[in-house]
Amino acid sequence: MPAACHTSEHLRAKAKRFLPRMVFDYVEGGAGGEDTLGRNRRALDAVRLLPEALNNCTSCTMQRTLFGVTYAAPFGVAPVGLANLVRAGTDEALARAAWKAQIPYALSTAGTTSIETIAKAVPGHAWFQLYVGEDPAITDDLIARAERAGITVLLVTVDVPAPGKRVRDLVNGLTLPLRPSPAVIADTAFRPRWLLQMLTGGVPKLETIAPYFKDEREKPHASQIARRVSSPRFDWAELERIRKRWRGTLVVKGVLNPADAVRAADLGAEGVVVSNHGGRQLDAAPASIEMLPRVRDAVGDRLKVLFDSGVRSGDDIARALALGADFVLIGRPFLYSIAALGAERGPERLIGILSAELENTMIHMGCSAVDQIARSHIWSA
Repeated sequence: MPAACHTSEHLRAKAKRFLPRMVFDYVEGGAGGEDTLGRNRRALDAVRLLPEALNNCTSCTMQRTLFGVTYAAPFGVAPVGLANLVRAGTDEALARAAWKAQIPYALSTAGTTSIETIAKAVPGHAWFQLYVGEDPAITDDLIARAERAGITVLLVTVDVPAPGKRVRDLVNGLTLPLRPSPAVIADTAFRPRWLLQMLTGGVPKLETIAPYFKDEREKPHASQIARRVSSPRFDWAELERIRKRWRGTLVVKGVLNPADAVRAADLGAEGVVVSNHGGRQLDAAPASIEMLPRVRDAVGDRLKVLFDSGVRSGDDIARALALGADFVLIGRPFLYSIAALGAERGPERLIGILSAELENTMIHMGCSAVDQIARSHIWSA
């Protein structure tokens, strides 16, 4: 591999050499046999973009307005749980990098930094992703905290009625806080640079939901952490209650079924995220990109359609935009970037890579603005 990182795959390869196996597997892995994880990538690769020749693209802009805010590019940082396992301070580093690049950043309920800390670091810029658990009082308190912190966009995740079976995490015995078991000691001993920064930076905790843990001695399995913030009782009535409770922009995250997207629009949501949780929930689900045009056709212009799951390049961003997405969220590559190059250089480098790739793709497609990317740029045999 070249010394410099020129693609998200270069960052991934370098991250793999820095992270202990259990941490890399947590970031990389999916549910079950990881069929959906692989399907996301194969389906994106199968989408062909049709070039359009002889269009003057001397001035090319990637700006996209979403929920009343104009961003410098049509992509942002997706919510990722346990991010500070990668490096100390990852959540804040991603938030600051997004702020600097004028793209959105979303903090996860399972984040290792609190809502309040992120909101203070990037005032008025961050979004918050909400998991809905068994206790409505916790849901209401999380919403109230987000409001007090100045959050204006709430992503309500609906595709985790039960935790996905993350086999890699089960095999590795990943817990939070980390237990100094023989397997963990052996794993981390081969990654001294990661271990040193973790010891000096502090062991990550689930800071946002920490106040709701009754027993501080609990060390739940990583594959079971979602049990504290997910519930099969979460239904449309509860989502409607949240819609009435939340006064800002509401986005329903984790929609694959077009009928669900229509219902979200009927309920008053301003957006949906077409997503299969990056292949981390239902291992028999279709690829998110396969469902994107179906969702777009079903809802039309009634709400904004965002997309995630498997995005790794500027080509992928263009593919999603051409198939109907208004905006794209990216998760794993941002964690790879920080593991590979550090908290300051990593996300800035990735944003630069993705932006340059997208601009290059747009020029080949004959598009001088993001709004010109359309389904007519999709080639079909």
